[in-house]
Amino acid sequence: MRARDALAGLVLAGLSGPAAGQSAAILQPPLSLPETLRGTVRVPLGEAPPGPAGTLAALFPALAACWALPPGLDGLRDLEITARFALRRDGTLIGTPRITFTAGTPDADARQNLVRATLTSIRRCTPARLTPALGRAIAGRPLALRLIDRGPER
Repeated sequence: MRARDALAGLVLAGLSGPAAGQSAAILQPPLSLPETLRGTVRVPLGEAPPGPAGTLAALFPALAACWALPPGLDGLRDLEITARFALRRDGTLIGTPRITFTAGTPDADARQNLVRATLTSIRRCTPARLTPALGRAIAGRPLALRLIDRGPER
């Protein structure tokens, strides 16, 4: 009898714990962040595409058109840099772009030079000229612009 009373006591104690107050509601997955829109452009470009960008394929070259190889990095090959940022509907920057990746620089000074030139070029190319439809589609969404310079054979 004593074992049965002890078992009943444990069952009742278990029901009065934190689980007893929880409902049987289905747990929903957490909300996800918006997907990053990515584009890769070989730079330097000759000039900016004419007219407002109406697609992502037109937007990324328009944003990369202001980029120029920084002084002191002329002889390097396979420079890569990725900047992450967001735009408003009117094409202006939201906040400060962040550099998320660099490759091909031999030292910290060269890397800083590349980062500075990239951030300056993004500021120079914004506000981006967007069609109203593209502006609505990308407003506030993260963009990742990857710039690749293959080197002397430019």
